[in-house]
Amino acid sequence: MTLIICEKNIAAERISRILSGNNMKMTRKYNRPYYSFSKSGEDYDVIGLRGHIVSLDYPPKYNNWQAVDPKDLIQVETETVNREISIIKALKTLVKAHDNVIIATDFDREGELIGTEALDIINRDGLDVKRVRFSSLTKDEILTAFTQLGEIDRNLANAAYTRQHLDLVWGASLTRFISLASERLGYDFLSIGRVQTPTLALLVNLERQIEAFVPEKYVLIKAELKKNFSFLAKYKKGKFNDREEAERILRKIEGEEKANVIKAVGRKSTQRPPAPFNTTSFLKDATKLGLTASKAMSVAEDIYTRGFISYPRTDNTVYPKSLDLGSILELFGSREIYGEFAREILSRGKLHPTRGKKEATDHPPIHPTNCPKEGELSGDPKRIFNLVVRRFFATLGENCIVNNGTVDLDISKEIFVAKSLAIISSGWRKYYTFNGITEKKLPEMKAGDIVDIIKIFKEEKETKPPSRYSQGSLISEMDKLELGTKSTRHEIIKKLVDREFVISTPLGPTLSGKAVIEAMEKYSKPITLPDMTKQLEIDMNLIAEGKMDPNDVSRESRKMLTEIFKVLEENRTKIGDSIKKALQDQKILGVCPSCGNDLAIRESRRGKRFAACGGYPKCRNSYPLPQRGRILILGEKCPVCQAPKIKVITKGRKPWIICINMGCEHNKQ
Repeated sequence: MTLIICEKNIAAERISRILSGNNMKMTRKYNRPYYSFSKSGEDYDVIGLRGHIVSLDYPPKYNNWQAVDPKDLIQVETETVNREISIIKALKTLVKAHDNVIIATDFDREGELIGTEALDIINRDGLDVKRVRFSSLTKDEILTAFTQLGEIDRNLANAAYTRQHLDLVWGASLTRFISLASERLGYDFLSIGRVQTPTLALLVNLERQIEAFVPEKYVLIKAELKKNFSFLAKYKKGKFNDREEAERILRKIEGEEKANVIKAVGRKSTQRPPAPFNTTSFLKDATKLGLTASKAMSVAEDIYTRGFISYPRTDNTVYPKSLDLGSILELFGSREIYGEFAREILSRGKLHPTRGKKEATDHPPIHPTNCPKEGELSGDPKRIFNLVVRRFFATLGENCIVNNGTVDLDISKEIFVAKSLAIISSGWRKYYTFNGITEKKLPEMKAGDIVDIIKIFKEEKETKPPSRYSQGSLISEMDKLELGTKSTRHEIIKKLVDREFVISTPLGPTLSGKAVIEAMEKYSKPITLPDMTKQLEIDMNLIAEGKMDPNDVSRESRKMLTEIFKVLEENRTKIGDSIKKALQDQKILGVCPSCGNDLAIRESRRGKRFAACGGYPKCRNSYPLPQRGRILILGEKCPVCQAPKIKVITKGRKPWIICINMGCEHNKQ
């Protein structure tokens, strides 16, 4: 008998259906479902785990944060803790009747570790263990994969285990240190992580640039012109930093009624189709749909396990030669949705997909693997599937050809320029409508034409500070700096938001986030830089290739952390005081309209939050606050009652801005 171990129950059910031709029976063992069938004279049981069924932790005697010195955790040996007891019992019972085991977890480092964890729990001599590897849960790929069984890759699992181990050591010791130093324990503890902290530093450094930015005023001169229809032209020399010079030009051309066309040219340019989706580029575009990176990945994993897209955790941006692109297109050829696009691409004959810069051999780029029936997908899964399908079509599309037109016009010897953009052939953009371009039309003009001047005017503007990161652009920057992995970057961002170091709309550090980074930069700068974690990623690759001993990596990392702690402990009081002050300031909503003291967020004995004046008991002014959601302090006053305004961010609904004076007329508008 053969026991097949999958990463999740949904994958176990799907693999069972494919291998058995839908002729399997579901049974439960310790309330955990597993699937049984016979094939070619062999009996099979298939069980799904729940991801990691064990975890790393410190022995129980180290659980008391206040009784254990954080630096002592650096050298303490961690232990494996059984988390999913019912699944573990089911595994141990089922395996007794089996001689063969096939590990069918996801094919990456984490999947390899999950599979080896299950094997270590079974721990039975005489078992014949094999590994099956696949990139999609489609019928053809699963049937083929189970005819090409390989061996478990312990080096790959060791790389994942070492990362998990070091993340625990660094995260636990530093988190306890900073939480104890700032006296922030319990549910609201602070956290520092090997990847989390340099990622937060990116946001803090950008915020410093934004805060230090001094806007510069400038003037633009524009002309509204007309030939058949009206259009705009800008003064060719661009912006004026000297206001007087702009006024001189305006006086010179004031009253002119005609403009002479002195040159009209067009230039064709080609926009190549985008590269296939890897995890980073997928998340970058998926977040533009209004989803967080964490939510987008969760949805992608769901539709992967349902057999509609390939494995969504991949660095690859080059389709392997073995991937039958034509067959994938044919899946959509007869469908009402996408059918026209698929048939159009197939009609051109030989397919020429784009190639990105990253090529890997573990998984192909993210692509559709099946076409759902009408109504089978809805909501976010439907939107994500649509994104993946359209990107796939785009990678097989033709170039987009555009014409960039430029017209120079003379107004009293001063040159103005009008520009147009026209799509000659939409090419791949017909399929991939995200990140679209806007056409800008001009009338037909040639040198010697005369056009009417409707008006000439100036626009006074200011230079803008750098834009904050979106979740997608931050993931791209993390990828560039090798902070984290394709599988963890979205989780890091979520953790920063959950710990209230970062606000999510848009991404920006809170006062406590800034305080943590400022303290670490002053007393332990290496923690805030990507260099250290980048080196660890290199070491992880070497472990995965069997070229480096995991123990050596762990030993060197612990040595580095010990040196860091020497400096941190010398400055414990200063670090704690700076963070405590930031946490207090973070609760100040604004100025009390009654007395001018600070209004701050407080909690009642029953845990209800409210706003109270710092001038108590002389001033007893207070306001109720929403009890759910994250409160973002805007630093703005209500125009009606002068009480502070706040933004409330609640999961599952659009953020809303209110005056904290709930009865104020402003809130009823």
